[in-house]
Amino acid sequence: MSPAVPAGSLRWRLLAGTLAWILVTLGVAGWGLRALLREHIAEQLQVQLAAQLDVLSAAVDWEPGKGIAVTPPASDARFARPLSGLYWQIDRLGDKPQKALARSRSLWDQTLALPAPRAADSAPDDRPLPLRGAQGQTLLALARTLQLPEDDAPPLRLVVAGDEALVAEPLARFTRLLLVAMAALAAGLVLAVAVQLQLALAPLERLRRRLAAVRGGQAERLAGQFPRELEPLVQEFNHVLAANAELVQRARTQAGNLAHAVHTPLTILGNAAARESSTLAALVREQVRIAERQVDHHLARARAAAAVRATGLNTPVLAPLHAILRTMRRLHAGRTVAFELAPGAVDAAFRGEEQDLYEMLGNLVDNAGKWARARVVVDVQRAGARLCLDVDDDGPGIPADERARMFERGVQLDERRPGSGLGLDIVRTLAETYGGRIEALPSPLGGARLRLCLPAAD
Repeated sequence: MSPAVPAGSLRWRLLAGTLAWILVTLGVAGWGLRALLREHIAEQLQVQLAAQLDVLSAAVDWEPGKGIAVTPPASDARFARPLSGLYWQIDRLGDKPQKALARSRSLWDQTLALPAPRAADSAPDDRPLPLRGAQGQTLLALARTLQLPEDDAPPLRLVVAGDEALVAEPLARFTRLLLVAMAALAAGLVLAVAVQLQLALAPLERLRRRLAAVRGGQAERLAGQFPRELEPLVQEFNHVLAANAELVQRARTQAGNLAHAVHTPLTILGNAAARESSTLAALVREQVRIAERQVDHHLARARAAAAVRATGLNTPVLAPLHAILRTMRRLHAGRTVAFELAPGAVDAAFRGEEQDLYEMLGNLVDNAGKWARARVVVDVQRAGARLCLDVDDDGPGIPADERARMFERGVQLDERRPGSGLGLDIVRTLAETYGGRIEALPSPLGGARLRLCLPAAD
Protein backbone atom coordinates (compact mmCIF):
# COMPACT_ATOMS: atom_id res chain seq x y z
CA MET A 1 0.00 0.00 0.00
CA SER A 2 1.23 3.48 -0.79
CA PRO A 3 1.57 5.92 2.13
CA ALA A 4 -1.33 8.24 2.61
CA VAL A 5 -0.80 11.77 1.35
CA PRO A 6 -1.60 14.32 4.05
CA ALA A 7 -4.54 16.53 3.31
CA GLY A 8 -3.83 20.18 2.60
CA SER A 9 -4.11 22.97 0.10
CA LEU A 10 -2.95 22.10 -3.39
CA ARG A 11 -2.10 25.77 -3.93
CA TRP A 12 0.17 25.88 -0.87
CA ARG A 13 1.78 22.55 -1.75
CA LEU A 14 2.73 23.79 -5.21
CA LEU A 15 3.83 27.16 -3.87
CA ALA A 16 5.94 25.59 -1.11
CA GLY A 17 7.55 23.15 -3.54
CA THR A 18 8.32 25.91 -6.02
CA LEU A 19 9.65 28.17 -3.28
CA ALA A 20 11.96 25.41 -2.03
CA TRP A 21 13.22 24.80 -5.57
CA ILE A 22 13.77 28.53 -6.14
CA LEU A 23 15.72 28.87 -2.89
CA VAL A 24 17.90 25.83 -3.66
CA THR A 25 18.51 26.94 -7.24
CA LEU A 26 19.32 30.54 -6.32
CA GLY A 27 21.48 29.39 -3.43
CA VAL A 28 23.55 27.09 -5.66
CA ALA A 29 23.75 29.78 -8.36
CA GLY A 30 24.83 32.41 -5.83
CA TRP A 31 27.44 30.12 -4.33
CA GLY A 32 28.78 29.32 -7.81
CA LEU A 33 28.92 32.98 -8.86
CA ARG A 34 30.71 33.92 -5.65
CA ALA A 35 33.22 31.09 -6.07
CA LEU A 36 33.88 32.09 -9.68
CA LEU A 37 34.35 35.73 -8.70
CA ARG A 38 36.73 34.81 -5.87
CA GLU A 39 38.79 32.68 -8.23
CA HIS A 40 38.82 35.49 -10.79
CA ILE A 41 39.91 38.13 -8.25
CA ALA A 42 42.63 35.82 -6.90
CA GLU A 43 43.91 35.16 -10.43
CA GLN A 44 43.89 38.89 -11.18
CA LEU A 45 45.83 39.60 -7.99
CA GLN A 46 48.31 36.90 -8.90
CA VAL A 47 48.72 38.45 -12.36
CA GLN A 48 49.31 41.86 -10.74
CA LEU A 49 51.84 40.38 -8.33
CA ALA A 50 53.67 38.73 -11.25
CA ALA A 51 53.75 42.07 -13.09
CA GLN A 52 55.09 43.80 -9.98
CA LEU A 53 57.67 41.04 -9.66
CA ASP A 54 58.86 41.80 -13.20
CA VAL A 55 59.15 45.48 -12.35
CA LEU A 56 61.05 44.68 -9.16
CA SER A 57 63.42 42.36 -11.03
CA ALA A 58 64.24 45.16 -13.43
CA ALA A 59 64.91 47.59 -10.56
CA VAL A 60 67.52 45.38 -8.80
CA ASP A 61 71.25 46.04 -9.41
CA TRP A 62 74.47 44.86 -7.80
CA GLU A 63 77.27 47.29 -6.99
CA PRO A 64 80.64 45.58 -6.34
CA GLY A 65 81.86 46.33 -2.88
CA LYS A 66 78.61 47.97 -1.87
CA GLY A 67 76.02 45.31 -2.35
CA ILE A 68 72.51 45.39 -3.70
CA ALA A 69 70.95 48.54 -5.04
CA VAL A 70 67.24 48.88 -5.74
CA THR A 71 65.72 51.69 -7.69
CA PRO A 72 62.27 52.05 -6.07
CA PRO A 73 59.68 50.92 -8.60
CA ALA A 74 57.09 53.58 -9.36
CA SER A 75 54.55 51.17 -10.79
CA ASP A 76 52.22 51.20 -7.73
CA ALA A 77 52.06 53.92 -5.08
CA ARG A 78 50.91 51.41 -2.49
CA PHE A 79 54.47 50.11 -2.14
CA ALA A 80 55.35 53.49 -0.66
CA ARG A 81 52.37 53.73 1.73
CA PRO A 82 52.92 52.01 5.09
CA LEU A 83 50.85 48.87 5.66
CA SER A 84 48.96 49.43 2.41
CA GLY A 85 48.55 45.70 1.81
CA LEU A 86 51.03 45.45 -1.07
CA TYR A 87 54.68 44.62 -0.23
CA TRP A 88 58.00 43.47 -1.71
CA GLN A 89 61.17 42.13 -0.15
CA ILE A 90 64.56 40.87 -1.34
CA ASP A 91 66.81 38.47 0.57
CA ARG A 92 69.91 36.42 -0.21
CA LEU A 93 69.53 32.72 -0.81
CA GLY A 94 71.61 30.67 1.53
CA ASP A 95 71.60 33.12 4.47
CA LYS A 96 70.78 31.54 7.80
CA PRO A 97 68.84 33.11 9.30
CA GLN A 98 67.23 34.90 6.41
CA LYS A 99 67.98 38.59 6.32
CA ALA A 100 66.15 41.09 4.16
CA LEU A 101 68.55 42.96 1.89
CA ALA A 102 65.84 45.38 0.82
CA ARG A 103 62.12 45.85 1.36
CA SER A 104 59.32 48.16 0.35
CA ARG A 105 58.39 51.19 2.45
CA SER A 106 54.93 49.69 2.86
CA LEU A 107 56.44 47.12 5.26
CA TRP A 108 57.54 50.03 7.49
CA ASP A 109 59.69 48.44 10.19
CA GLN A 110 58.50 44.91 9.61
CA THR A 111 59.92 42.02 7.62
CA LEU A 112 58.15 39.27 5.76
CA ALA A 113 58.75 35.95 7.51
CA LEU A 114 59.85 33.95 4.48
CA PRO A 115 60.29 30.17 4.70
CA ALA A 116 63.72 28.67 4.35
CA PRO A 117 64.69 28.19 0.69
CA ARG A 118 64.67 24.72 -0.75
CA ALA A 119 66.63 23.21 -3.56
CA ALA A 120 63.69 23.74 -5.89
CA ASP A 121 63.79 27.48 -5.16
CA SER A 122 66.62 27.83 -7.66
CA ALA A 123 64.10 27.30 -10.46
CA PRO A 124 63.45 30.48 -12.48
CA ASP A 125 59.65 30.17 -12.43
CA ASP A 126 57.51 32.26 -10.05
CA ARG A 127 56.22 30.23 -7.13
CA PRO A 128 53.40 31.07 -4.70
CA LEU A 129 54.39 31.20 -1.05
CA PRO A 130 52.13 30.78 2.01
CA LEU A 131 52.88 33.80 4.19
CA ARG A 132 51.55 35.49 7.29
CA GLY A 133 51.83 39.23 7.82
CA ALA A 134 53.14 40.87 10.98
CA GLN A 135 49.54 41.45 12.11
CA GLY A 136 48.57 37.83 11.52
CA GLN A 137 46.79 38.43 8.22
CA THR A 138 47.10 36.00 5.33
CA LEU A 139 49.23 37.16 2.39
CA LEU A 140 49.21 36.01 -1.20
CA ALA A 141 52.86 36.01 -2.34
CA LEU A 142 54.97 35.16 -5.38
CA ALA A 143 58.69 34.42 -5.13
CA ARG A 144 61.37 34.46 -7.83
CA THR A 145 65.04 33.53 -7.80
CA LEU A 146 67.24 36.12 -9.50
CA GLN A 147 70.91 35.70 -10.42
CA LEU A 148 72.51 38.98 -11.49
CA PRO A 149 75.26 38.86 -14.20
CA GLU A 150 78.01 40.26 -11.98
CA ASP A 151 80.58 37.66 -10.92
CA ASP A 152 80.38 38.35 -7.25
CA ALA A 153 76.58 38.83 -7.17
CA PRO A 154 74.88 36.25 -4.93
CA PRO A 155 71.59 34.54 -5.87
CA LEU A 156 68.66 36.63 -4.69
CA ARG A 157 65.08 35.78 -3.82
CA LEU A 158 62.50 38.42 -4.75
CA VAL A 159 59.06 38.28 -3.10
CA VAL A 160 55.98 40.36 -3.88
CA ALA A 161 52.98 39.89 -1.54
CA GLY A 162 49.44 41.19 -1.34
CA ASP A 163 47.06 41.18 1.60
CA GLU A 164 44.16 38.73 1.25
CA ALA A 165 41.89 41.71 2.01
CA LEU A 166 42.54 42.77 -1.59
CA VAL A 167 40.44 39.72 -2.50
CA ALA A 168 38.07 39.67 0.48
CA GLU A 169 36.89 43.30 0.28
CA PRO A 170 35.64 43.30 -3.35
CA LEU A 171 34.27 39.82 -2.76
CA ALA A 172 32.29 41.05 0.27
CA ARG A 173 30.88 43.98 -1.73
CA PHE A 174 29.89 41.63 -4.52
CA THR A 175 28.32 39.21 -1.99
CA ARG A 176 26.14 41.97 -0.55
CA LEU A 177 24.98 43.05 -3.99
CA LEU A 178 24.46 39.40 -4.96
CA LEU A 179 22.27 38.76 -1.90
CA VAL A 180 20.12 41.79 -2.68
CA ALA A 181 19.80 40.76 -6.33
CA MET A 182 19.02 37.14 -5.42
CA ALA A 183 16.41 38.22 -2.86
CA ALA A 184 14.73 40.50 -5.42
CA LEU A 185 14.85 37.72 -8.01
CA ALA A 186 13.40 35.20 -5.52
CA ALA A 187 10.59 37.59 -4.57
CA GLY A 188 9.80 38.21 -8.22
CA LEU A 189 9.80 34.49 -9.00
CA VAL A 190 7.57 33.69 -6.01
CA LEU A 191 5.15 36.44 -7.05
CA ALA A 192 5.14 35.15 -10.61
CA VAL A 193 4.52 31.59 -9.38
CA ALA A 194 1.69 32.77 -7.10
CA VAL A 195 0.04 34.61 -10.00
CA GLN A 196 0.54 31.59 -12.25
CA LEU A 197 -1.01 29.28 -9.65
CA GLN A 198 -3.95 31.65 -9.25
CA LEU A 199 -4.53 31.60 -12.99
CA ALA A 200 -3.96 27.85 -13.25
CA LEU A 201 -6.32 26.96 -10.38
CA ALA A 202 -9.07 29.41 -11.39
CA PRO A 203 -10.75 26.76 -13.61
CA LEU A 204 -10.95 24.44 -10.60
CA GLU A 205 -12.75 27.14 -8.61
CA ARG A 206 -15.11 27.66 -11.55
CA LEU A 207 -15.70 23.90 -11.67
CA ARG A 208 -16.47 23.90 -7.93
CA ARG A 209 -19.08 26.65 -8.42
CA ARG A 210 -20.71 24.76 -11.30
CA LEU A 211 -20.85 21.60 -9.17
CA ALA A 212 -22.42 23.58 -6.34
CA ALA A 213 -25.03 24.88 -8.79
CA VAL A 214 -25.81 21.32 -9.87
CA ARG A 215 -26.07 20.15 -6.27
CA GLY A 216 -28.28 23.11 -5.38
CA GLY A 217 -30.62 22.48 -8.30
CA GLN A 218 -29.74 25.59 -10.34
CA ALA A 219 -28.30 23.47 -13.16
CA GLU A 220 -28.69 19.93 -14.45
CA ARG A 221 -25.17 19.48 -15.85
CA LEU A 222 -21.74 21.09 -15.90
CA ALA A 223 -21.69 23.68 -18.67
CA GLY A 224 -19.06 26.14 -19.82
CA GLN A 225 -15.55 26.22 -21.23
CA PHE A 226 -12.79 24.48 -19.25
CA PRO A 227 -9.10 23.84 -20.00
CA ARG A 228 -8.25 20.81 -22.08
CA GLU A 229 -6.89 18.98 -19.04
CA LEU A 230 -10.21 19.35 -17.19
CA GLU A 231 -12.50 18.49 -20.10
CA PRO A 232 -12.32 14.68 -19.50
CA LEU A 233 -13.22 15.23 -15.84
CA VAL A 234 -16.16 17.49 -16.76
CA GLN A 235 -17.39 14.96 -19.30
CA GLU A 236 -17.21 12.15 -16.73
CA PHE A 237 -19.15 14.28 -14.25
CA ASN A 238 -21.83 14.94 -16.86
CA HIS A 239 -22.01 11.23 -17.69
CA VAL A 240 -22.50 10.44 -13.99
CA LEU A 241 -25.21 13.09 -13.67
CA ALA A 242 -27.00 11.78 -16.75
CA ALA A 243 -26.78 8.20 -15.47
CA ASN A 244 -28.08 9.32 -12.08
CA ALA A 245 -31.03 11.12 -13.66
CA GLU A 246 -31.76 8.08 -15.81
CA LEU A 247 -31.64 5.85 -12.73
CA VAL A 248 -34.14 8.05 -10.90
CA GLN A 249 -36.45 8.16 -13.90
CA ARG A 250 -36.24 4.40 -14.27
CA ALA A 251 -37.10 3.98 -10.58
CA ARG A 252 -40.13 6.24 -10.98
CA THR A 253 -41.28 4.34 -14.05
CA GLN A 254 -40.87 0.97 -12.37
CA ALA A 255 -42.70 2.24 -9.27
CA GLY A 256 -45.59 3.42 -11.44
CA ASN A 257 -45.66 0.15 -13.36
CA LEU A 258 -45.65 -1.81 -10.13
CA ALA A 259 -48.44 0.33 -8.69
CA HIS A 260 -50.53 -0.22 -11.81
CA ALA A 261 -49.78 -3.95 -11.90
CA VAL A 262 -50.71 -4.46 -8.24
CA HIS A 263 -53.65 -2.09 -8.07
CA THR A 264 -55.42 -3.70 -11.02
CA PRO A 265 -55.86 -7.18 -9.46
CA LEU A 266 -56.58 -5.60 -6.07
CA THR A 267 -59.33 -3.51 -7.64
CA ILE A 268 -60.79 -6.59 -9.32
CA LEU A 269 -60.73 -8.50 -6.04
CA GLY A 270 -62.29 -5.57 -4.17
CA ASN A 271 -65.06 -5.15 -6.74
CA ALA A 272 -65.81 -8.88 -6.69
CA ALA A 273 -65.93 -8.94 -2.91
CA ALA A 274 -68.15 -5.86 -2.82
CA ARG A 275 -70.90 -7.79 -4.59
CA GLU A 276 -70.90 -10.44 -1.87
CA SER A 277 -72.10 -10.16 1.71
CA SER A 278 -70.47 -13.24 3.16
CA THR A 279 -67.85 -13.34 5.88
CA LEU A 280 -65.22 -14.32 3.32
CA ALA A 281 -66.10 -11.34 1.13
CA ALA A 282 -65.78 -8.99 4.11
CA LEU A 283 -62.38 -10.49 4.90
CA VAL A 284 -61.27 -10.06 1.29
CA ARG A 285 -62.41 -6.42 1.23
CA GLU A 286 -60.49 -5.71 4.44
CA GLN A 287 -57.30 -7.38 3.19
CA VAL A 288 -57.56 -5.58 -0.15
CA ARG A 289 -57.69 -2.23 1.65
CA ILE A 290 -54.66 -3.21 3.77
CA ALA A 291 -52.76 -4.37 0.67
CA GLU A 292 -53.50 -1.11 -1.15
CA ARG A 293 -52.23 0.89 1.81
CA GLN A 294 -49.07 -1.24 1.99
CA VAL A 295 -48.46 -0.78 -1.73
CA ASP A 296 -48.93 2.97 -1.50
CA HIS A 297 -46.66 3.15 1.54
CA HIS A 298 -43.75 1.14 0.10
CA LEU A 299 -44.00 2.78 -3.30
CA ALA A 300 -43.72 6.17 -1.62
CA ARG A 301 -40.59 5.00 0.24
CA ALA A 302 -39.02 3.61 -2.93
CA ARG A 303 -39.77 6.81 -4.84
CA ALA A 304 -38.30 8.97 -2.07
CA ALA A 305 -35.18 6.79 -1.79
CA ALA A 306 -34.59 7.20 -5.53
CA ALA A 307 -35.06 10.96 -5.21
CA VAL A 308 -32.55 11.17 -2.35
CA ARG A 309 -29.87 9.62 -4.57
CA ALA A 310 -30.60 12.16 -7.29
CA THR A 311 -28.57 15.36 -7.69
CA GLY A 312 -29.80 18.89 -8.26
CA LEU A 313 -33.30 18.53 -6.76
CA ASN A 314 -34.84 21.90 -5.99
CA THR A 315 -38.56 22.21 -5.21
CA PRO A 316 -39.95 25.61 -4.15
CA VAL A 317 -42.27 25.26 -1.16
CA LEU A 318 -44.70 28.15 -1.38
CA ALA A 319 -46.29 27.26 -4.74
CA PRO A 320 -47.23 23.66 -3.69
CA LEU A 321 -48.30 24.95 -0.28
CA HIS A 322 -50.71 27.49 -1.79
CA ALA A 323 -52.17 24.72 -3.97
CA ILE A 324 -52.63 22.43 -0.95
CA LEU A 325 -54.28 25.18 1.10
CA ARG A 326 -56.75 25.89 -1.75
CA THR A 327 -57.55 22.18 -1.97
CA MET A 328 -58.08 21.89 1.78
CA ARG A 329 -60.40 24.89 1.83
CA ARG A 330 -62.63 23.10 -0.65
CA LEU A 331 -62.26 19.71 1.07
CA HIS A 332 -63.23 21.11 4.49
CA ALA A 333 -65.66 23.70 3.21
CA GLY A 334 -68.51 22.20 5.23
CA ARG A 335 -66.66 22.87 8.51
CA THR A 336 -65.71 26.51 7.78
CA VAL A 337 -62.08 25.93 8.77
CA ALA A 338 -59.74 28.73 7.67
CA PHE A 339 -56.47 27.51 6.11
CA GLU A 340 -53.85 30.28 6.24
CA LEU A 341 -50.24 30.87 5.36
CA ALA A 342 -48.26 32.62 8.11
CA PRO A 343 -47.31 36.23 7.20
CA GLY A 344 -43.61 35.58 7.87
CA ALA A 345 -43.33 32.44 5.75
CA VAL A 346 -40.13 32.47 3.68
CA ASP A 347 -39.84 31.51 0.05
CA ALA A 348 -37.49 28.54 0.48
CA ALA A 349 -36.85 25.37 -1.54
CA PHE A 350 -36.88 21.69 -0.59
CA ARG A 351 -34.07 19.41 -1.78
CA GLY A 352 -36.37 16.64 -2.94
CA GLU A 353 -39.20 15.60 -5.22
CA GLU A 354 -42.21 17.86 -5.65
CA GLN A 355 -44.73 15.01 -5.39
CA ASP A 356 -43.15 13.86 -2.11
CA LEU A 357 -43.51 17.40 -0.77
CA TYR A 358 -47.16 17.41 -1.87
CA GLU A 359 -47.76 14.10 -0.10
CA MET A 360 -46.14 15.16 3.18
CA LEU A 361 -47.73 18.62 3.33
CA GLY A 362 -51.08 17.30 2.15
CA ASN A 363 -51.23 14.71 4.93
CA LEU A 364 -50.15 17.22 7.59
CA VAL A 365 -52.57 19.97 6.56
CA ASP A 366 -55.42 17.50 6.09
CA ASN A 367 -54.74 16.02 9.54
CA ALA A 368 -54.74 19.53 11.07
CA GLY A 369 -58.01 20.31 9.28
CA LYS A 370 -59.67 17.25 10.81
CA TRP A 371 -58.76 18.35 14.35
CA ALA A 372 -59.04 22.13 14.00
CA ARG A 373 -62.03 24.01 15.30
CA ALA A 374 -61.77 27.05 13.04
CA ARG A 375 -58.19 27.74 11.99
CA VAL A 376 -55.07 26.09 10.51
CA VAL A 377 -51.87 28.13 10.00
CA VAL A 378 -48.82 26.92 8.06
CA ASP A 379 -45.42 28.61 8.47
CA VAL A 380 -42.17 28.06 6.53
CA GLN A 381 -38.79 29.01 8.00
CA ARG A 382 -35.15 28.34 7.08
CA ALA A 383 -32.87 27.03 9.85
CA GLY A 384 -29.36 26.69 8.42
CA ALA A 385 -29.34 23.73 6.06
CA ARG A 386 -32.85 22.74 7.22
CA LEU A 387 -36.28 23.77 6.06
CA CYS A 388 -38.84 23.71 8.89
CA LEU A 389 -42.60 23.75 8.19
CA ASP A 390 -44.95 24.26 11.13
CA VAL A 391 -48.62 23.24 10.77
CA ASP A 392 -50.67 24.70 13.67
CA ASP A 393 -54.31 24.10 14.52
CA ASP A 394 -56.62 25.39 17.24
CA GLY A 395 -58.03 21.95 18.09
CA PRO A 396 -57.94 20.06 21.37
CA GLY A 397 -54.21 19.39 21.15
CA ILE A 398 -52.28 16.16 21.71
CA PRO A 399 -51.32 14.80 25.16
CA ALA A 400 -47.58 14.68 25.72
CA ASP A 401 -47.56 10.91 26.19
CA GLU A 402 -49.31 10.39 22.86
CA ARG A 403 -47.10 12.62 20.69
CA ALA A 404 -44.59 9.93 19.79
CA ARG A 405 -47.16 7.13 19.32
CA MET A 406 -49.31 9.16 16.91
CA PHE A 407 -46.76 8.65 14.10
CA GLU A 408 -46.87 4.85 14.37
CA ARG A 409 -48.43 2.94 11.52
CA GLY A 410 -52.20 2.44 11.80
CA VAL A 411 -52.55 4.45 15.04
CA GLN A 412 -55.57 6.79 15.35
CA LEU A 413 -55.83 8.76 18.56
CA ASP A 414 -59.56 9.20 18.00
CA GLU A 415 -61.29 6.38 16.13
CA ARG A 416 -64.32 8.62 15.63
CA ARG A 417 -62.35 10.80 13.24
CA PRO A 418 -62.15 9.70 9.58
CA GLY A 419 -58.86 8.22 8.44
CA SER A 420 -56.77 5.09 8.28
CA GLY A 421 -53.87 5.98 10.56
CA LEU A 422 -51.38 5.78 7.67
CA GLY A 423 -51.01 9.44 6.68
CA LEU A 424 -48.67 10.53 9.49
CA ASP A 425 -46.68 7.30 9.17
CA ILE A 426 -46.16 8.06 5.47
CA VAL A 427 -45.04 11.59 6.39
CA ARG A 428 -42.59 10.23 8.98
CA THR A 429 -41.24 7.61 6.58
CA LEU A 430 -40.71 10.10 3.74
CA ALA A 431 -39.11 12.67 6.07
CA GLU A 432 -36.67 10.12 7.50
CA THR A 433 -35.84 8.88 4.01
CA TYR A 434 -34.72 12.41 3.12
CA GLY A 435 -32.80 12.71 6.39
CA GLY A 436 -35.45 14.91 8.04
CA ARG A 437 -37.82 14.45 10.96
CA ILE A 438 -41.39 15.08 12.10
CA GLU A 439 -42.42 15.93 15.66
CA ALA A 440 -45.52 17.04 17.56
CA LEU A 441 -45.42 20.15 19.79
CA PRO A 442 -47.96 22.36 21.55
CA SER A 443 -49.28 25.10 19.26
CA PRO A 444 -49.61 28.82 20.08
CA LEU A 445 -53.17 28.51 18.72
CA GLY A 446 -54.04 26.17 21.58
CA GLY A 447 -54.03 22.93 19.62
CA ALA A 448 -51.19 20.91 18.13
CA ARG A 449 -48.18 21.92 16.08
CA LEU A 450 -46.66 19.36 13.71
CA ARG A 451 -43.13 20.45 12.75
CA LEU A 452 -41.66 18.92 9.61
CA CYS A 453 -37.92 19.53 9.06
CA LEU A 454 -36.43 18.67 5.68
CA PRO A 455 -33.14 19.35 3.87
CA ALA A 456 -33.22 22.76 2.20
CA ALA A 457 -31.93 23.37 -1.31
CA ASP A 458 -29.20 25.98 -1.78
